[in-house]
Amino acid sequence: MNIYDPVHIAQALIRCPSITPFEGGALTFLEEVLKQHKFDVNRITFGEQGTQKVENLYARFGNHGPNLCFAGHTDVVPPGNEQNWSYPPFAAEINNGYLYGRGAADMKGGIACFIAAAARTLNAKGKLPGSISLLITGDEEGPAINGTAKMLDWLHSHEESLDGCIVGEPTCANHLGDTVKIGRRGSLTAYLTVLGAQGHVAYPQYADNPIPKLMRIADRIANIELDTGNDSFEPSNLEITVISTSNKVSNVIPSEAEMTFNVRYNNNWSRNSIENCLADLCHKESEEIGANINLTFSSTAEAFLTKPGSLVNATKDAVKQVTGCVPELSTSGGTSDARFIQACCPVVEFGHINKTIHQIDERVAINDIYRLTSVYEHIINLYFGNKLRLNVY
Repeated sequence: MNIYDPVHIAQALIRCPSITPFEGGALTFLEEVLKQHKFDVNRITFGEQGTQKVENLYARFGNHGPNLCFAGHTDVVPPGNEQNWSYPPFAAEINNGYLYGRGAADMKGGIACFIAAAARTLNAKGKLPGSISLLITGDEEGPAINGTAKMLDWLHSHEESLDGCIVGEPTCANHLGDTVKIGRRGSLTAYLTVLGAQGHVAYPQYADNPIPKLMRIADRIANIELDTGNDSFEPSNLEITVISTSNKVSNVIPSEAEMTFNVRYNNNWSRNSIENCLADLCHKESEEIGANINLTFSSTAEAFLTKPGSLVNATKDAVKQVTGCVPELSTSGGTSDARFIQACCPVVEFGHINKTIHQIDERVAINDIYRLTSVYEHIINLYFGNKLRLNVY
């Protein structure tokens, strides 16, 4: 296998069935390749009660700052019905200019591109005025408990610092180079229970039906305008996702009704301010209608925005040089492990086209693999201020 060729690296990674939380041989393969490129490699396993253990990897070339890191994940979602795939999902077949397989776009292809880019840069330059590192988890597609968040704590405890980070998530919508993520909205989930009194439907005077009260609160929640967005973010969005009771029969008024809703909020809000806003709204509405409620929250991410600087500029310029596109600097979409990394250093996300991720026949164009490698190679050199003659595929 050519360890400088991103297609060969991507094929080897796809052939590792690393469905969350199983390593599947993917990190073992990465360790072997990175050691051949003279990286110092650490394999770290994390676990806690009630969760499955997850293997992670941190590799670094160089001993001095600045440390430019690439973050990604080798774990993938299940392939679904394998009979519906044009090719076996872990065979990494190439046909008609495309590489097929689970993880081709999300995001083993991106990992392969960065490794090839780093290897080519180091082969041409010999050394850099800083360090290149990779932070690879096996827990991004799962609960994200024993992966990147714990790895960042491990780095801190080992006096490892990151100065900039590229997350290789598939960010592009229609063609390679159209989108770079420079931030993400926050995510907050609320669990609302309206308490009532169980009774027979024929004798409602002896019961207290919580469902109409819940529906009134739901209607109020669903129509709230949290904000109108700003120059960097679209308006915050609230969606009701679950309404339920434990009732299984038609002749009993339930004792309680439950609703779950999720808010994707922009940087006009913090977790505390959005919680307080929603709590005030729910409690005010419940008081007006005489409802007894319980309300709890859980959060998976705070909103963040990476401001213009050396990393954003290098990424934007590299994309333009290789693809000819001026990328949209976007904050749209869901969350990623960038939500953890942003607390440590500036972070951007750039990777393959995301149209086929998590789908049957996930695939990426071979030409895009080579062009993404060139983009990463340009980012590295622009970030470190190197004057290398770079190839554009």
